[in-house]
Amino acid sequence: MKCRLWDKPKRWFCFGIPLGGYLAAVFGVLLWGGFSTALELTNTESFCISCHEMRDTVYQEYRNSPHFKTTSGVIASCPDCHVPKPLLPKLLAKVKASADVYHTLVGSIDTPEKFNARRQLMAERVWAIMKATDSRECRSCHSQARMDLESQGKQAHRKHQPERMASRGETCIDCHQGIAHELPD
Repeated sequence: MKCRLWDKPKRWFCFGIPLGGYLAAVFGVLLWGGFSTALELTNTESFCISCHEMRDTVYQEYRNSPHFKTTSGVIASCPDCHVPKPLLPKLLAKVKASADVYHTLVGSIDTPEKFNARRQLMAERVWAIMKATDSRECRSCHSQARMDLESQGKQAHRKHQPERMASRGETCIDCHQGIAHELPD
């Protein structure tokens, strides 16, 4: 179809397609930008501890862990361990985290006593995810290939051998449960 500005019925068609495309692109960028910004705002330690359930329980434990208090000054905060970096796993983690929001709203974890009553279940869920992903979030900071096994203690040196871990189907979380939070009773 040839567009000529002097043909009134075709005039809107000629301008409408490019204009619609530009508007769709602008709307898409704004929508993605807003979504991405909201996603990143929920990936902060301050967001995580904005619920008193987290601030008064696991955050206090984390503050006494080697991920918070470190000689090197390098820290790992809540999202570093609990939120995957790749987009699709990150979105899935956000959906799964909505269970915590639900339990906050219904009051089933709103006191330290109630929180601790559900601690085992919550911990097992996190451990299962970490096991299924070969401790992906641990490995985003810790590289087994760069570990100086010779400077580790005898037992750690033996357990961190890549062949040994692979042959036993082990991953970080198998031995390092409770590294940042208290273990359930």
